[in-house]
Amino acid sequence: MSNTPGDPSGSPTPSQDTHTGEHPIDDGRSAFGRLTVLMVAAFIDMLGMLMILPLLPFYAKDLGAGGFVVGLLVSSFSVAQLLSAPVWGRFSDRYGRRPALMVGLGASALAYIVFAFADSLWLLFLSRIVQGAGGGTVSVIQAYVADATRPEDRAKSLGWLSAATNAGVALGPVIGSWVQIWGKHTPGLMAAALCLVNMAFAWKYLTEIRKPNITTEQQTGVKAVRRSSRETVWRVVAHPAEPASRLILIYALAIGAFQGTTAVLALFLAWRFGVTESTIGYVFMYIGTLSVVVRALLLGKIIDRFGEARLSRVGLILLALGLVGVSLSRDYVTLALAVGLLPLGTAFTFPCVTAMLSRVVSSADRGLYMGVQHTYGGITRVAFPVVLGIAFDATGQASPFWISAFVVLGTLLMSRDLESYAPAPVRR
Repeated sequence: MSNTPGDPSGSPTPSQDTHTGEHPIDDGRSAFGRLTVLMVAAFIDMLGMLMILPLLPFYAKDLGAGGFVVGLLVSSFSVAQLLSAPVWGRFSDRYGRRPALMVGLGASALAYIVFAFADSLWLLFLSRIVQGAGGGTVSVIQAYVADATRPEDRAKSLGWLSAATNAGVALGPVIGSWVQIWGKHTPGLMAAALCLVNMAFAWKYLTEIRKPNITTEQQTGVKAVRRSSRETVWRVVAHPAEPASRLILIYALAIGAFQGTTAVLALFLAWRFGVTESTIGYVFMYIGTLSVVVRALLLGKIIDRFGEARLSRVGLILLALGLVGVSLSRDYVTLALAVGLLPLGTAFTFPCVTAMLSRVVSSADRGLYMGVQHTYGGITRVAFPVVLGIAFDATGQASPFWISAFVVLGTLLMSRDLESYAPAPVRR
């Protein structure tokens, strides 16, 4: 997207106030309060999701499913999420962030109840599809954060948000295993209860920031053409050089490469280090813990020092080095060092890219573009595990990490001159 007022996308220039259609930015205290509420909501949401996910293969196996069907069950969530994300984004742009979040959490609660009582494979598929559709609200939460925070604070705020989700990722599987002692239905019902608690919590403490009835044109006098979700999704590939398109593609390719290698990481570690089902959890706990620490304690200070554009490039380099390092590791020390680069790379890359995306599009379309970002991220999260799994079997156990590293390094070419169209906001 070009940054000229005459661009049909209606995107503002970097110097324009992109908070069009919102209440004036609040002071730091009120913004922090809203961020805290969003972090709690994201944590509870991810806690419930990860209580269920590790149990899914076992539930499916008990119903007669093999590996292929289990893979389809896992992918069905991502497919539903990527299809629903732009819709949720546009819905939130039109009707507000909070209504979209309420509906999405309600859909997730319904999905967990279906999961709890699923006595057939088609009910398991139904639960995953409904859950994935509700999971499209991740983009809504990110748009909410963008609305509630000053431009110069967005990347670090998104880092805090992702730290909260990673905490849920670390704790969810453990809790899901524990509550199974009370019966097979318990994890699903508890996850549904968490969703309802989350809805009540968000309804009470989360206020609407933007005014959906005030348009960009009314605020700025600049004619804006509102695009449908389908048009916006297509525009990313039709005009890849535009600022928003470049940022979305960087995000999608990098997160696909990371998620794809994560899918085969257990197989690689079992082959080279003899890691088993009882010990692989420690590896992911290590990654999750580092991610929480970096995003919660270090990210804000580093962004202030280096800026979002430069830090995103550093993150891509660290992610690529970590992937190569894992493939070359021969002992636990080098493995720990290499694996430790992965959460550093993702922590530096994804919040910064998302924050820059929030500034190169108008606030009226922010939810939509956040949704489109997750659509493309969902596509790569579905495609990369399949492609890298084939590579693992066909070309060697280490090949997925090299392939992903080259993909990540390729995004560096797309990240050149980010400062020219997504300059760091002047701190006030």
